[in-house]
Amino acid sequence: MKKVASTRDRIVEEARRLFNAQGYGQVTTAALAAHLGMAEGNLWYHFKTRAALLDALGERFAEAIEARLTLRPGADPVASYGALLRALMAEFRTFRFLYRDQRGYGEGAALIRANAPQWLERTFDQIEEHLAALVDAGLLDWPRERLRDLAINATIILRYGLEHFLELGEPGGEGSGTVQRTLKRHLTLFEHRLAPQAAAAIHAAIERIEADSELAA
Repeated sequence: MKKVASTRDRIVEEARRLFNAQGYGQVTTAALAAHLGMAEGNLWYHFKTRAALLDALGERFAEAIEARLTLRPGADPVASYGALLRALMAEFRTFRFLYRDQRGYGEGAALIRANAPQWLERTFDQIEEHLAALVDAGLLDWPRERLRDLAINATIILRYGLEHFLELGEPGGEGSGTVQRTLKRHLTLFEHRLAPQAAAAIHAAIERIEADSELAA
């Protein structure tokens, strides 16, 4: 039997969708209440402030990141890297506004502020480990002592890619293709040093992920 979402969960989910579509700074509590078909006072009953709502979204964001950080290279390092990119694309799309509207929500959720530095460090570690697996398989020609720099640069592009497009004045909402373009852009750092078949396979993985209806949100 399908579990019915609580009012609180419904508010959090619809807020996430509106923030992704319109931008965090553009969605007022009145607009959110109207979208939900409830009185603004009822919304306030569950979340006294927008900051409290952002904290609830921060909890979901933390869960997604912790799940993604468990992904490690497997026997096929190219397929493993494709799986990592799939998880990242889901993360970027589900929490698009957190990656795109950083100036709009100020200090951000307390949980995000507290954990952002260690999430970044662990993401450096994760990407470095996947790149090392490609090196060990003879698919990436890159000095082992420079893999950390490559992982950091790749993370910077991935982490701030959506905000970069926003600063350029380009559309960054659903259907804009900016998530896929961000993933492809990080590949420009090292695809020239990938074995041709590996580069083609990773690009194909990104194309398949883009076409996956489960990630269309």
